[in-house]
Amino acid sequence: MDQRRLILFLIFSFAVIMLWDGWQKHNRPAPAPTAAVAEQQAPGSSVPGAVPTPSANIAGVPAVPDAKAIVSNAPRVTVRTDVLVAEVSAEGGSIVRLELAQHKSKTDVSRNFVLFDDGAEHLYAAQSGLIGDGLPTHKTVFALPAGEQALKDGQDSMTLRLEAPEQNGVKVAKLMTFHRGSYLVDVAYEITNGSGAPVNAHAYYQMTRDGKPAEAVEGFGVNVFTGPAFYSEAEKFQKVKFDEIDSGKAKFVKKANDGWAALVQHYFVSAWLPQEGVEREFFARKVGDGLYSSGLILPVAAIAPGEKGTVSSRLYAGPQELDKLEGIATGFNLVVDYGWLTVIAAPLFWVLSWFHKLLGNWGWAIILVTVLIKAAFFPLSAASYKSMAKMRVLGPRMQRLKELYGNDKAKLQQEMMEMYKREKINPLGGCLPILVQIPVFISLYWVLLGSVEMRHAPWLGWIQDLSSKDPYFILPIIMGATMLIQTKLNPTPPDPIQAKVMLAMPIVFTVMFLWFPSGLVLYWVVNNTLSIAQQWQITRMIEGGKSGAKPA
Repeated sequence: MDQRRLILFLIFSFAVIMLWDGWQKHNRPAPAPTAAVAEQQAPGSSVPGAVPTPSANIAGVPAVPDAKAIVSNAPRVTVRTDVLVAEVSAEGGSIVRLELAQHKSKTDVSRNFVLFDDGAEHLYAAQSGLIGDGLPTHKTVFALPAGEQALKDGQDSMTLRLEAPEQNGVKVAKLMTFHRGSYLVDVAYEITNGSGAPVNAHAYYQMTRDGKPAEAVEGFGVNVFTGPAFYSEAEKFQKVKFDEIDSGKAKFVKKANDGWAALVQHYFVSAWLPQEGVEREFFARKVGDGLYSSGLILPVAAIAPGEKGTVSSRLYAGPQELDKLEGIATGFNLVVDYGWLTVIAAPLFWVLSWFHKLLGNWGWAIILVTVLIKAAFFPLSAASYKSMAKMRVLGPRMQRLKELYGNDKAKLQQEMMEMYKREKINPLGGCLPILVQIPVFISLYWVLLGSVEMRHAPWLGWIQDLSSKDPYFILPIIMGATMLIQTKLNPTPPDPIQAKVMLAMPIVFTVMFLWFPSGLVLYWVVNNTLSIAQQWQITRMIEGGKSGAKPA
C-alpha cells in the first residue's frame, strides 16, 4: 500500500513539475530594451545591414557598425486591407509596422495586435533589396505613391509600386501586392536595364528583429520560442536561438533548391517563401546590439542591355493558423510547434478543431474532447478505480496487519503480499492508467498554449480568453474541490504523513493552477468530474459486496 501511494504521488508530481517547469521557462520577464540599435556593414557587401555577397561565409564576415538605426525618419505610406494595416517606409520599401486587424492586443483588446513594430514594443521589420553595383538595397530611398492605399470594395488585390532612383541607366521598381483576406504579400523587383552592359544581381529578403521575447500575458508573460527558423526538404524544420547566433553556434541549412526562412514567435510568424526549384542561400546573423537579421538570398538571371528582368518572393506575416499554413508552403505548418509530443498533440488539435466547427465555441470543444479522451481511457480508468476500491475495502485488514507485525517490516510486507495474492489485487494497478494519461494531458497543455485559435477565444460568462488564466480563479477553485473529493474517495494511506500529504495536494495544485490557461483548467475540471462519477460508482459496487473480497 505504501509503495503504491508513493508511486502514484511521484507520477502525479512528475507530470505537474514538467508542466510547471515548462510554464516557468516560457514566462520570464522580457529583458530591458537596448538603448540604441546600430546596423552593420559587411565588408565586400553593397547592403548596409550585414548582407554579404552570395556564397560568402555569412556567419564569419566581420562587421563594422555604422551610426544608422533601424528606425528612420523617411516618409511612409499606409496600406490597408481587410486583415492588414501596413506602414511601408520609403527607405528600402520595408514594412516597418504591421497591424493584424482580426487579432487584438493581449493587454488592450481595443487595439489591433502589432506584429512588425518600429520601436513601441519591439524593433521588427520585413526588409529586402538587391545585391549588385548601384542597385537599391533596404537603405535606398524609394519614391512613394501619395496618400493612403486601401483595398477597395470588390477589389481582390492591390499593388504598391515604389520607384528607386535610376543608377547608370538601370531602373528598379519594387512591387508589393496585397490580397483580400490574406496575410501573404507578393514582393517583386522589376529591373529595366537601360545601360550598355549586362546586369548581374542577387536579391535578398530578410527579417530584422530585436532579441526580446514576444508579447506577454498578465501575471507572468507567456514567452514561447522566439527566433529564426528555416525549412528545406533535406534538413526539415530547424529553429535557431538568438543566443546561438551570438555565440556563432547556430546550425541550419545554408543552401537548397527549396524551403523558406521564417521568424517565429508565440502565436504568430513571418516568413519569406520563394518558389521552389530556385537555388537559395539562407543566413542568420547579429547586426547590432540585440538586433538580428535572418532570411535568404535568391539569384537574378542576367539581364542583357535593353531587357527587363524580375525576381520575387512571397511574404507571410500573420497568425499560426494550422489549417491555413499547410496550404501556403511545404512544411510551413511546422512553425506550430507542440514539442516532443506533437505526435499526440496534432491529432488532439484536429479533433478540437472538428468539434469547434460543429459547435462554434472552443470551450465546449474542449469539454467534448475531454469526454472523448475519458471514454478512450475508460477501461484503464475502471481498472484503476477497481484497484483503489478494493484497497479501500481491505483497509481495516491492512491496519490489523500493521498492529500485528508493526515491528517486523519484512513479515509485514510478506503478509500484505499474501493478502494481495489471495484477493487478486495488484497494489500498483492504479498507477499505469495515470502514467498512460500523462502524455495526453501534457499534449493538450501545449495545444492550448500554442494554438492561436485559443487566443482571446471565449467560452461563457467570465471566461473570455481560454489561453489566459481565469480572471476570478473560479475554475481553479472548482478544480481543487474536485481533487479533494477524489482524495476522499481513495483509500486512506495507513501512514499519517502520507495521509496529510495527500490531503494537502488539492491545495497545492489549486495554487499552481491559478496561473494555468483557463482552457486547460476547464479540461481538468471536466476530467475530474467524470472521474469522480466513475470512481464513486465502482467504489459503491465494490463496497456493496461485489468485489469478491473474502472476510478476514
